[in-house]
Amino acid sequence: MARLYRDAFGIPHLRADSILDLAHAQGRVTVADRAWQLEWLRRRANGTTAEVVGEPGLSWDRFSRRMRTVETAQRAFAACTDETQRFVSSYVDGVNEALAVLDPGTVPELAKAGIEPGEWEPWMPLATFLAQHLLFANIGGLLWKRLAADVLGDEVRFLSHQDPTASGSNAWAAGGGRTASGLPLIGGDPHRIIEQPGVYQQVRLACEDPTDSFDVVGYTFVGVPGVQHFAHAGDVAWAITNACADYQDVTEDDGSDVVERHTETIAVLGGDAVEIDVVQTARGLVFEDGLAVRTTSWELGDLGFDAILGLLRARSVDDVDRVLDAWVEPVNNAVIADRSGNLRYRIAGRVPVRDESGAWVGWLAEPNRAEIATDGHVVTANERRGPESDAIGSVFAAPYRADRLHTLLDGHTDLTTDDYVAFHNDALLQTVPMVTALVPGAFDDFDGIMAAGSAEAARYAAFRSALVRRICEEPVFAALFEPPAGHRHEEIFAPWLNATYRLGLALPRLANENVAGNRPFGIDLVAHAQAALAEVDAAGSDAATWGDTHVTDPVHWFGYLTDHDYDGLPRLALSGDADCVRCCVSYPALTDECSRGSVARYVWDLADRTAGGWVVPVGAHGLPGDPHHHDQLALWAAGELAPIVTDWEELTEA
Repeated sequence: MARLYRDAFGIPHLRADSILDLAHAQGRVTVADRAWQLEWLRRRANGTTAEVVGEPGLSWDRFSRRMRTVETAQRAFAACTDETQRFVSSYVDGVNEALAVLDPGTVPELAKAGIEPGEWEPWMPLATFLAQHLLFANIGGLLWKRLAADVLGDEVRFLSHQDPTASGSNAWAAGGGRTASGLPLIGGDPHRIIEQPGVYQQVRLACEDPTDSFDVVGYTFVGVPGVQHFAHAGDVAWAITNACADYQDVTEDDGSDVVERHTETIAVLGGDAVEIDVVQTARGLVFEDGLAVRTTSWELGDLGFDAILGLLRARSVDDVDRVLDAWVEPVNNAVIADRSGNLRYRIAGRVPVRDESGAWVGWLAEPNRAEIATDGHVVTANERRGPESDAIGSVFAAPYRADRLHTLLDGHTDLTTDDYVAFHNDALLQTVPMVTALVPGAFDDFDGIMAAGSAEAARYAAFRSALVRRICEEPVFAALFEPPAGHRHEEIFAPWLNATYRLGLALPRLANENVAGNRPFGIDLVAHAQAALAEVDAAGSDAATWGDTHVTDPVHWFGYLTDHDYDGLPRLALSGDADCVRCCVSYPALTDECSRGSVARYVWDLADRTAGGWVVPVGAHGLPGDPHHHDQLALWAAGELAPIVTDWEELTEA
């Protein structure tokens, strides 16, 4: 038997007499809260989105099918233990049971599409999870690197700025000697596209079987049972960031060494069906003509789902660490703490080892681990952590967020949730002095804090955009905007290949070089900066403050692809920017609106779960018009957290 409770924000709290009843109930409540999202995720996994959105879905459908998402999930499910299979299957049974009595007319997206949701197979949670991460290991970034190198040659190094599109998230923790409670405190926030409904679902899962009891609050990927990346299990808590590991290799492939080939047909709403070849060669899976990718999940036929039950049952740092040995991909940095005061960092996931030719010859045997002293702290923000990073990857995030978090944590001995909330909201943009050095004295009154209420931040952002536009007009970059043959790719890679976005990322590096007297690409950036400043000051800013244009803009994928508004969400002012700890991304010369950034925030207090907090950008419920559709949006935009409630008497039984 299982029972459902909700808190004031509609967050589901589930308690059940057995672990299978709990999984079944989690499946049912996910349909209640996210029916459309489940159908959309199912279609993304099996490559049938074009059936409901037409031609705009074709690029993704081709990619998902060529990446063998369904087959990988089927193999990974078969590789799971019997217990894991029963757990996942019970969740799927709950999904299907609830879908069977769902009236599609009550779900606007289903009604608009004129469809009923499809039945889930036992392996579908693995397929939806994999589909969420197919582009997580930077295939798009590798395609950009090939293009930029071919167009710009050796000088391409001057465009080096690690990519927040490919890697994002903050996680940090302080030992008990640094906190007011005397026990560790974990905080953080993952960075992704800000979706509506949200990619993460807040949930509490309590199993009351005397022989298998646990009580966990955390975040789950919609469509996946348990909790995966961020959770507090009472005695132990954990968080992750993307480790930026190289577990996908892209190579040119002429198709001469075909291992397996077959043809699939993609149905297209309002158009003719499209046939595609799905090909595996000796170099991997052919995801575009002439290009193949080798991935860990395909090579191993595993995703690491045997870790999910172990995470729910964990009681200590050692328990979580041991369980994460089973994790496969994506490869993560994990921060783990427990009530005994232990605090540990480790890499979680399978990282291939390559020989001198680049061939995969095995797997990294021992993950990087570090014990954090009671009077110490740990930060992971996708940065290059030191020599140990060379064992796992080659491209990491810029160091700004990590450096700033170390600065914020240093010197504190009585840290609380309030301090961590302040860290979440730190909006200092450390690249500002690099860029404003091009126009000495012009921004002396600007402290570099991208606060929503700051007029100087608005002026700086307008200047930055005007400068990036001028850089984009330089003839040397023309071929980046109209790529030569061999560099035209699927539409799904467009965000990674957007030259305006890339040149905007490179601006601090280009500015540093110019201030030092160098002129990469022969560009006089100082002259451009002076002209951009004159343009902005003559015309006046479009905004009185940064928050006038830097506003919330969550993406509803079905609405976006069909040009229909399902949200009616308010546009709220935001502090922060891409390289701030308060990661609310803007795109210089493209838009100030924020559709990427922190998709959840949390503080896990090992002394008292209720002393922490959590929040998502929109709400617990995906149905427009529901009271909990976006009732956390204002909290999230203001940088506040919703309370974590654990007393069943303070919850409402549904």
